[in-house]
Amino acid sequence: MDKFEQVEQLLSYHFKNKAILIEALTHSSQADHRLLSNERLEFLGDAVLSLVVCQALYEKFPTYLEGDLTKIKSMMVSRKTCSRLAGKMGLEGYLKIGKGMANSAALSGSLAACALESIIAAVYLDGGFEAAREFILKVFGPLIENADAQSHQENFKSLLQQHAQQELNLTPIYELLDEKGPDHNKCFESAVMMGDKRFPSAWGTNKKEAEQKAAYAALVELGVLEPIEADI
Repeated sequence: MDKFEQVEQLLSYHFKNKAILIEALTHSSQADHRLLSNERLEFLGDAVLSLVVCQALYEKFPTYLEGDLTKIKSMMVSRKTCSRLAGKMGLEGYLKIGKGMANSAALSGSLAACALESIIAAVYLDGGFEAAREFILKVFGPLIENADAQSHQENFKSLLQQHAQQELNLTPIYELLDEKGPDHNKCFESAVMMGDKRFPSAWGTNKKEAEQKAAYAALVELGVLEPIEADI
């Protein structure tokens, strides 16, 4: 069994056009020209992934508003989540990369995430939307099924604690850095500490709100959530 047959077995998908699979697994550091790398496929795959996940969340949470769905979706399709899922599949082991990158930290991070998004686009172009949807739901299905909308509604502290303990083996600690204003109208500044790292601070009209916003800031910096324009 050659390398590409192994990938097909891993994906549970057989490509009619092997060239597009090769392109999906070719990093720009190994390609003769960037147009022959997986960069364009990554762009398309990101969009297909977002559409499928958005539809799945739309159907799963019929009573939630746009902002709530956006918060859940941003975690589902984040670079951090994609790299973790790609790592579980072992996709990085099939990437064609340039010399000197084999031991790069990016291989298990951003490159792995790019590989997954490129594969999604390759399946979409080779087999159509339903084939891509089936593949995405197979890979992301457990995350979607276990998504607890309530845990993402203004409860970034819970989400951060879960991520920190499962992925980093750390427990978030909240520091009150400052408070301003008269007793009847105070505002508070809090920040998250994990290990020896302090994450960006945030202000709130009470300590609870400041800690929630600080947790959100930490989740964004960790790559668990993507920045969103909606108020938190």
